[in-house]
Amino acid sequence: MEEVLLMGLKDKQGYLSFWNENISYALRGCIVIELAFRGRISMQKDSSRRRFPLADRVIEVIDDTLTGEVLLDETLKMMKSSEKMSVSSWIDLLSGETWNLMKIGYQLKQVRERLAKGLVDKGILRTEKRNFLLFDMATHPVADTGAKDEIHKRVRNICSSRTVILNPNQFLPEDIEFRYLRTITMVCAAYAANVLENALVTMGHEARERAFAQVDELLSEYSQWPFARRTGGAQGIGANLAQEVNEEVEKAKDRELQLEVVAACLNVFTRLDSLL
Repeated sequence: MEEVLLMGLKDKQGYLSFWNENISYALRGCIVIELAFRGRISMQKDSSRRRFPLADRVIEVIDDTLTGEVLLDETLKMMKSSEKMSVSSWIDLLSGETWNLMKIGYQLKQVRERLAKGLVDKGILRTEKRNFLLFDMATHPVADTGAKDEIHKRVRNICSSRTVILNPNQFLPEDIEFRYLRTITMVCAAYAANVLENALVTMGHEARERAFAQVDELLSEYSQWPFARRTGGAQGIGANLAQEVNEEVEKAKDRELQLEVVAACLNVFTRLDSLL
């Protein structure tokens, strides 16, 4: 979540593009993904679920232990106390994309602002007041450019390197689970949120086009379940990714219903432009 927001923020001005309609929806999808990675939610264990499209399968809470992160915990409590709903329904409701007045209260408010304040607390952003003609607005310029540079390097690594090696950093510690799968989902979320290009501006035109093609390929492969992992993309980028993800999934055989939620969220991302 935080990485996607950071990629969208203008470094000096400290705000997101006013024309980006996708990022709010994508961030809600990232919240659902993170709850699945943390073992709080999974697909409902029902063999008949396979009759339904991936994004229309129902989520259930399997562990209601709070994570200590406000946005995740707020979402977890809503999921626990409500009727069981599908992946796409939850992302829609959290984003306020519903005509059902009975469910308008499910919208998760001020996600971007709350994520930004969390990054301020970590010293990565700072808070300033900026005047926009008729009103003042709190903005969050980047204070720690090294943290954002690390994210951009990781994105370029997965988009352009033949062999992807993920060095540990504050967003991706050595001991966190699913390091490669998390990075793939982060890059796909940034693509869906229309902020991926910000990490690729230092690349030449042709390299940038290849990077976008690689992410498009990754989104296609990881937005289905089981993941359609291939050894090396059509361009020979990320030749080791499939093997690394295979190993991560094999170590978590008892977590497949949780990873199915991740795939379903990415599936929703594939049709984001048609949803909004």
